[in-house]
Amino acid sequence: MEHRTTDQLRAAVDEVRGSPSDDGLVAMIARRPEPGAREVLEEGALDPVEGLVGDTWRTRGSSRTDDGRAHPGMQLTLMNVRAADLIAVDPARRALAGDQLYVDLDLSATNLPPGTRLSVGAAVVEITAEPHTGCAKFAERFGRDAVRFVNSPVGRELSLRGVNARVLEGGRIAVGDAVRKVSEPEAL
Repeated sequence: MEHRTTDQLRAAVDEVRGSPSDDGLVAMIARRPEPGAREVLEEGALDPVEGLVGDTWRTRGSSRTDDGRAHPGMQLTLMNVRAADLIAVDPARRALAGDQLYVDLDLSATNLPPGTRLSVGAAVVEITAEPHTGCAKFAERFGRDAVRFVNSPVGRELSLRGVNARVLEGGRIAVGDAVRKVSEPEAL
């Protein structure tokens, strides 16, 4: 598979910047039923305990918790679909990024700081502070330039690798559902 170069990625970043800041939509739902496997869904359910129902988030655990259990602030990941398409080259490869929700929404920290709540279909999720960065698997699937790009200053500014979230209110979600800000974090 051919990967995009850093120059190609930089040249297309304005397409990602054009994402809506509030009235977005769910472009794709992907769950991970087992390590390395992906199921692309037309609809699914978000649950405050399970995350995306049928996904392995809860059973996989995390190296970022003291006891190895699943990290509650990393229950769900959202990636900008425009960034995913840019990096994956072929939209059929989007799900390899490993995120559950691919949305057409500005995921930048300026637009969605930690604590922002979003309605996604019938569910409500909250953006968390845990960083979501490119890793070795991401580099293997999309190339080293892609990892450097998502972890670069502009990549972090725009949250090109995506954001972590937790489910506050469960509910059904489907491709084409609206994604909207419900509330922004309270000023400190």
